[in-house]
Amino acid sequence: MKINQLKAGAILSYLNMVLGFLVSIAYTPIMLRLLGQSEYGLYNLVASVVAYLGVLNFGFGSAYMRYYSKYKVIEDKEKIAKLNGMFLIIFSVIGLIAVIAGIILAFNSGFIFGDKLNSTELYKSKILMLILVVNLAISFPDIVFTSHISANEKFIFQKILQMVKIMAQPFVVLPFLLMGYGSVGMVVATTFLNITIEVLNVRYCFKKLQMEFNFHNFDFKLMKEMTIFSSYIFVNLVIDQINWNVDKFILGRFHGTVSVAVYGLAAQLNSYYMSISTTISSVFIPRIHRLVAISNDNNGLTELFTRIGRIQFIMLSLISTGLIFFGRPFINMWAGENYNNSYPILIVLLIPVTIPLIQNLGIEIQRAKNMHKFRSWLYFFIAVANVIISIPLAKKYGGLGTAAGTSISLIIGNGLIMNWYYHSRIGLNVLFFWKEILKFLPSLIIPVIMGIIINLRVDLYNIRLFLIYSLIYGSVFCLSMWFLGMNTYEKDLFRIPLKRILSKNNIR
Repeated sequence: MKINQLKAGAILSYLNMVLGFLVSIAYTPIMLRLLGQSEYGLYNLVASVVAYLGVLNFGFGSAYMRYYSKYKVIEDKEKIAKLNGMFLIIFSVIGLIAVIAGIILAFNSGFIFGDKLNSTELYKSKILMLILVVNLAISFPDIVFTSHISANEKFIFQKILQMVKIMAQPFVVLPFLLMGYGSVGMVVATTFLNITIEVLNVRYCFKKLQMEFNFHNFDFKLMKEMTIFSSYIFVNLVIDQINWNVDKFILGRFHGTVSVAVYGLAAQLNSYYMSISTTISSVFIPRIHRLVAISNDNNGLTELFTRIGRIQFIMLSLISTGLIFFGRPFINMWAGENYNNSYPILIVLLIPVTIPLIQNLGIEIQRAKNMHKFRSWLYFFIAVANVIISIPLAKKYGGLGTAAGTSISLIIGNGLIMNWYYHSRIGLNVLFFWKEILKFLPSLIIPVIMGIIINLRVDLYNIRLFLIYSLIYGSVFCLSMWFLGMNTYEKDLFRIPLKRILSKNNIR
């Protein structure tokens, strides 16, 4: 029986998301306590700097998707093989450049991090940076293989491998932490795990997908075309790194590692929140490129954009309102009292990021249409403004100030200007999109009122009461969403699989 890779990929994506959340719930508190707040902050600070080297991929991963889909439609195997060869050469060279750049950064860590780090922290930052750079450099060539698997829509393998990685990470890392190797041991273990996963990706491409490479006659004309296409994606990557990592860097220079740790935990929770949205939209990337390549039907793209946006909103509104009402006691019990200040930072980051998260399919639609130039330049100027705003706010208000600077940029860029661009230039019916999203408002009234009452009357710092009332809140939210918010298609996503399971059980 042929398995629907798209549906299975979406289901496995959410299983991975739930599994990742459960593993994080159990693993993160242990990791935080074994590392200590200062060393956790140091790790976040170094990782935020190394993350900037990640932009060296120049957005070529998206370019691979675009050109592979183009050649796949016309079944040109020779051009696909040449494309594979070009990308492997490109990413191998990029990996080497990343290593050289990382070594330079490591031996200038004192200049980079300023005088808020003591000598021990500076020495450890060099070691951490070198290991993380090697990890990053090795990951670059693997982009060719992961992109090839995604382009072939082999989501089941990808998601199962991701599931294995999620489950294996605590078992690989914790022994190093328990033996006292701290953050250095943690990144060594993580690097070993990443290399193992990358080797399995390569093996799958050769054994199962019969991936072929042609390293002869390097196509410089195609390279130039791809570079132009990817240049604006590269700008987006730089901007994303500024928006999500510059805050830690600024805090490290002005307030030290403890402040970075508090912000880092909020950023980690925010990244989990963001992954809820991207897990489902990621499996639709090949379909979007194929739809644009074949017909470029704006009505079809709008329908898909809205349908996925509504599903993302259902998930995100449950998590965001839950964090607003239960986030502070959760962080207190989960991470410890030292991280209480992570809660307001999380909320300031979380609310504005919801807008781009329910519209993140639009980013790939822009790329498929080769119309992502505007977004790149818009985000560039907003990112610059973010840095300018965040520095004085960080000096005065610490992590909350830097979070506010990031949030302002998101509201202006994604909430206002990008919606205008989607509607006026890309051809998506954004008015229809928001009409469909606003239909959820009646379904949010009852849960919000209940959340306010619970916060006023219940001691949520009692773990038993916290679990009981969070479960009650989640149940009320789901019932309200089912009866007042969800349409027939969204209900069928739950009803049809349930009916199939029940019918199979009846047959047996």
